[in-house]
Amino acid sequence: MKVIVVEIRSASEIEGAIVGFGQEPNGALIVPGNPIVNLHRNLVFSLAARYKLPVICGYRYYATDGGLLSYGTKTSEQYRGAAGYIDRILKGAKAAELPVQQPTKFELVINLKTAKMLGLTVPQTLLATADEVIE
Repeated sequence: MKVIVVEIRSASEIEGAIVGFGQEPNGALIVPGNPIVNLHRNLVFSLAARYKLPVICGYRYYATDGGLLSYGTKTSEQYRGAAGYIDRILKGAKAAELPVQQPTKFELVINLKTAKMLGLTVPQTLLATADEVIE
């Protein structure tokens, strides 16, 4: 396996990056949380589909919008945790004295429509562990 890192700083760089990956056999895209890419994720999905590249990300909405799968923290739990911190601060707690908390709930979402379009078969063992399967 060869990992190629491409920093995207503008929407115009997205197409060139994906076309480049599309030339390689058995490629895939792992998309980190980049605001530019996030804003243009439909472009990412359409280009990835053209070149038969699975898209994997840490945000649930990537899988629901057309990516192959997402695995990441459960956003609703993070917001609940933030609300708890805000409540404590408003009641007089000092922010600097509050403990740092790590996410404890993660979710795996698999998009079988995308898998079918890419000609991929998702193993039953992976499907069984998914929090949500989009059919």
